[in-house]
Amino acid sequence: MDTQKKAKILTTLEGLYPDAKPALEYGSVYELLVAVILSAQCTDERVNKVTRVLFEKYNTPQAMLELTAEALEKYIYSCGFYRMKAAHILSASRDICERFGGEVPGTIAELKTLAGVGQKTANVVYSVGFGGDAIAVDTHVFRVSNRLGLAHGDTPMKVELDLREAIPQKDWSKAHHWLIWHGRKVCHSQRPDCAGCALINECEYAHKTK
Repeated sequence: MDTQKKAKILTTLEGLYPDAKPALEYGSVYELLVAVILSAQCTDERVNKVTRVLFEKYNTPQAMLELTAEALEKYIYSCGFYRMKAAHILSASRDICERFGGEVPGTIAELKTLAGVGQKTANVVYSVGFGGDAIAVDTHVFRVSNRLGLAHGDTPMKVELDLREAIPQKDWSKAHHWLIWHGRKVCHSQRPDCAGCALINECEYAHKTK
Protein backbone atom coordinates (compact mmCIF):
# COMPACT_ATOMS: atom_id res chain seq x y z
CA MET A 1 0.00 0.00 0.00
CA ASP A 2 1.39 3.40 -0.97
CA THR A 3 2.00 6.20 1.49
CA GLN A 4 -0.81 8.37 0.14
CA LYS A 5 -3.41 5.65 0.65
CA LYS A 6 -2.17 4.94 4.18
CA ALA A 7 -2.42 8.64 4.99
CA LYS A 8 -5.98 8.76 3.60
CA ILE A 9 -7.00 5.81 5.78
CA LEU A 10 -5.55 7.37 8.93
CA THR A 11 -7.06 10.79 8.21
CA THR A 12 -10.47 9.23 7.60
CA LEU A 13 -10.31 7.14 10.79
CA GLU A 14 -9.33 10.19 12.82
CA GLY A 15 -12.28 12.08 11.36
CA LEU A 16 -14.67 9.25 12.19
CA TYR A 17 -13.45 8.72 15.75
CA PRO A 18 -11.82 11.96 16.95
CA ASP A 19 -12.69 11.29 20.59
CA ALA A 20 -11.99 7.55 20.61
CA LYS A 21 -10.85 6.35 24.02
CA PRO A 22 -10.79 3.12 26.02
CA ALA A 23 -14.16 1.61 26.92
CA LEU A 24 -12.73 0.25 30.17
CA GLU A 25 -13.42 2.36 33.25
CA TYR A 26 -10.51 3.14 35.54
CA GLY A 27 -9.31 5.82 37.93
CA SER A 28 -5.62 4.99 38.18
CA VAL A 29 -2.91 3.12 36.29
CA TYR A 30 -3.31 0.20 38.70
CA GLU A 31 -7.07 0.03 38.07
CA LEU A 32 -6.35 0.11 34.34
CA LEU A 33 -3.88 -2.77 34.67
CA VAL A 34 -6.38 -4.92 36.57
CA ALA A 35 -9.18 -4.08 34.13
CA VAL A 36 -7.06 -5.02 31.12
CA ILE A 37 -6.09 -8.34 32.73
CA LEU A 38 -9.78 -9.04 33.36
CA SER A 39 -10.72 -8.09 29.79
CA ALA A 40 -8.99 -11.10 28.22
CA GLN A 41 -11.73 -13.00 26.35
CA CYS A 42 -14.34 -10.88 28.11
CA THR A 43 -16.33 -7.81 27.05
CA ASP A 44 -15.40 -4.39 28.37
CA GLU A 45 -18.99 -3.94 29.52
CA ARG A 46 -18.77 -7.00 31.74
CA VAL A 47 -15.39 -5.94 33.12
CA ASN A 48 -16.77 -2.51 33.99
CA LYS A 49 -19.66 -4.05 35.93
CA VAL A 50 -17.21 -6.17 37.90
CA THR A 51 -14.65 -3.44 38.60
CA ARG A 52 -17.26 -0.92 39.72
CA VAL A 53 -17.84 -3.22 42.69
CA LEU A 54 -14.28 -4.54 43.10
CA PHE A 55 -12.62 -1.12 43.05
CA GLU A 56 -14.87 0.29 45.76
CA LYS A 57 -12.55 -1.34 48.31
CA TYR A 58 -9.71 -2.96 46.39
CA ASN A 59 -8.28 -0.37 44.02
CA THR A 60 -4.61 -0.42 45.03
CA PRO A 61 -2.12 -3.30 44.98
CA GLN A 62 -1.87 -3.09 48.76
CA ALA A 63 -5.63 -3.34 49.21
CA MET A 64 -5.93 -6.12 46.60
CA LEU A 65 -3.51 -8.26 48.60
CA GLU A 66 -5.95 -8.20 51.51
CA LEU A 67 -8.07 -10.61 49.45
CA THR A 68 -7.52 -14.34 49.28
CA ALA A 69 -7.56 -15.95 45.85
CA GLU A 70 -10.96 -17.45 46.65
CA ALA A 71 -12.40 -14.09 47.69
CA LEU A 72 -11.11 -12.35 44.55
CA GLU A 73 -12.47 -15.16 42.39
CA LYS A 74 -15.96 -14.44 43.70
CA TYR A 75 -15.69 -10.82 42.60
CA ILE A 76 -14.43 -11.61 39.10
CA TYR A 77 -16.20 -14.91 38.42
CA SER A 78 -18.37 -13.51 35.61
CA CYS A 79 -15.31 -12.35 33.63
CA GLY A 80 -14.36 -15.94 32.83
CA PHE A 81 -11.05 -17.72 33.48
CA TYR A 82 -11.49 -16.34 36.99
CA ARG A 83 -9.00 -18.61 38.74
CA MET A 84 -6.17 -17.75 36.38
CA LYS A 85 -7.04 -14.06 36.36
CA ALA A 86 -7.24 -13.93 40.17
CA ALA A 87 -3.83 -15.59 40.44
CA HIS A 88 -2.35 -13.14 37.93
CA ILE A 89 -3.84 -10.08 39.63
CA LEU A 90 -2.60 -11.12 43.07
CA SER A 91 0.85 -12.06 41.76
CA ALA A 92 1.16 -8.79 39.84
CA SER A 93 -0.02 -6.83 42.88
CA ARG A 94 2.57 -8.54 45.06
CA ASP A 95 5.35 -7.78 42.59
CA ILE A 96 4.24 -4.15 42.30
CA CYS A 97 4.48 -3.83 46.08
CA GLU A 98 7.71 -5.77 46.55
CA ARG A 99 9.66 -4.91 43.41
CA PHE A 100 8.33 -1.54 42.28
CA GLY A 101 7.64 0.33 45.51
CA GLY A 102 3.89 0.01 45.26
CA GLU A 103 3.65 1.77 41.88
CA VAL A 104 2.86 0.18 38.52
CA PRO A 105 6.11 0.20 36.49
CA GLY A 106 6.20 2.60 33.59
CA THR A 107 8.05 0.73 30.86
CA ILE A 108 6.85 -2.03 28.56
CA ALA A 109 9.77 -4.27 29.54
CA GLU A 110 9.01 -3.92 33.26
CA LEU A 111 5.27 -4.33 32.77
CA LYS A 112 5.85 -7.61 30.95
CA THR A 113 7.57 -9.04 34.04
CA LEU A 114 4.22 -8.93 35.87
CA ALA A 115 1.95 -11.98 35.88
CA GLY A 116 -0.81 -11.84 33.28
CA VAL A 117 0.87 -9.04 31.32
CA GLY A 118 1.85 -9.88 27.75
CA GLN A 119 2.69 -7.58 24.86
CA LYS A 120 -0.88 -6.34 24.30
CA THR A 121 -1.60 -5.60 27.96
CA ALA A 122 1.78 -3.91 28.42
CA ASN A 123 1.16 -1.74 25.36
CA VAL A 124 -2.29 -0.70 26.60
CA VAL A 125 -1.05 0.24 30.06
CA TYR A 126 2.02 2.02 28.67
CA SER A 127 0.07 4.04 26.10
CA VAL A 128 -3.15 4.73 28.01
CA GLY A 129 -1.81 4.83 31.55
CA PHE A 130 1.53 6.54 30.93
CA GLY A 131 0.93 8.37 27.65
CA GLY A 132 3.58 6.40 25.80
CA ASP A 133 3.67 5.59 22.09
CA ALA A 134 2.49 2.01 21.57
CA ILE A 135 0.04 0.00 19.48
CA ALA A 136 -1.84 -2.76 21.28
CA VAL A 137 -3.13 -5.40 18.88
CA ASP A 138 -6.40 -6.91 20.07
CA THR A 139 -8.86 -8.83 17.90
CA HIS A 140 -10.37 -5.63 16.44
CA VAL A 141 -7.01 -4.08 15.57
CA PHE A 142 -5.78 -7.37 14.09
CA ARG A 143 -8.86 -7.80 11.90
CA VAL A 144 -9.34 -4.21 10.75
CA SER A 145 -5.69 -3.44 9.99
CA ASN A 146 -5.34 -6.62 7.93
CA ARG A 147 -8.55 -5.95 6.03
CA LEU A 148 -7.63 -2.36 5.27
CA GLY A 149 -4.15 -3.36 4.21
CA LEU A 150 -2.30 -1.38 6.85
CA ALA A 151 -0.83 -4.69 8.01
CA HIS A 152 -0.39 -8.16 6.53
CA GLY A 153 0.51 -10.20 9.59
CA ASP A 154 -0.73 -13.57 10.75
CA THR A 155 0.21 -12.97 14.39
CA PRO A 156 -0.44 -9.99 16.69
CA MET A 157 3.28 -9.25 16.91
CA LYS A 158 3.67 -9.18 13.12
CA VAL A 159 0.66 -6.87 12.85
CA GLU A 160 2.11 -4.61 15.53
CA LEU A 161 5.40 -4.35 13.64
CA ASP A 162 3.58 -3.62 10.37
CA LEU A 163 1.51 -0.89 12.04
CA ARG A 164 4.59 0.71 13.53
CA GLU A 165 5.88 1.07 9.97
CA ALA A 166 2.55 2.23 8.51
CA ILE A 167 1.60 4.78 11.16
CA PRO A 168 3.63 7.78 12.38
CA GLN A 169 4.83 7.11 15.93
CA LYS A 170 3.02 10.17 17.30
CA ASP A 171 -0.28 8.58 16.20
CA TRP A 172 0.32 5.01 17.40
CA SER A 173 -1.81 5.23 20.53
CA LYS A 174 -4.60 7.18 18.86
CA ALA A 175 -4.67 4.86 15.84
CA HIS A 176 -5.02 1.89 18.19
CA HIS A 177 -8.33 3.35 19.40
CA TRP A 178 -9.45 4.38 15.91
CA LEU A 179 -9.03 0.80 14.67
CA ILE A 180 -10.83 -0.65 17.69
CA TRP A 181 -13.82 1.61 17.26
CA HIS A 182 -13.99 1.00 13.51
CA GLY A 183 -14.07 -2.73 14.27
CA ARG A 184 -16.87 -2.24 16.76
CA LYS A 185 -18.95 0.13 14.67
CA VAL A 186 -18.40 -0.92 11.05
CA CYS A 187 -15.83 -3.62 10.30
CA HIS A 188 -17.51 -6.42 12.24
CA SER A 189 -16.01 -9.89 12.40
CA GLN A 190 -18.83 -11.77 10.64
CA ARG A 191 -20.75 -9.16 8.68
CA PRO A 192 -18.65 -6.06 8.01
CA ASP A 193 -20.73 -3.11 6.79
CA CYS A 194 -18.64 -2.51 3.69
CA ALA A 195 -21.44 -0.59 1.96
CA GLY A 196 -21.58 1.88 4.84
CA CYS A 197 -17.84 2.17 5.30
CA ALA A 198 -16.10 5.47 4.56
CA LEU A 199 -12.96 3.50 3.68
CA ILE A 200 -14.46 1.22 1.04
CA ASN A 201 -12.37 2.76 -1.76
CA GLU A 202 -9.11 2.25 0.14
CA CYS A 203 -9.87 -1.13 1.70
CA GLU A 204 -8.13 -4.23 0.32
CA TYR A 205 -10.78 -6.55 1.77
CA ALA A 206 -13.63 -4.64 0.09
CA HIS A 207 -11.91 -4.85 -3.29
CA LYS A 208 -11.33 -8.58 -2.92
CA THR A 209 -14.99 -9.26 -2.08
CA LYS A 210 -16.47 -7.22 -4.94
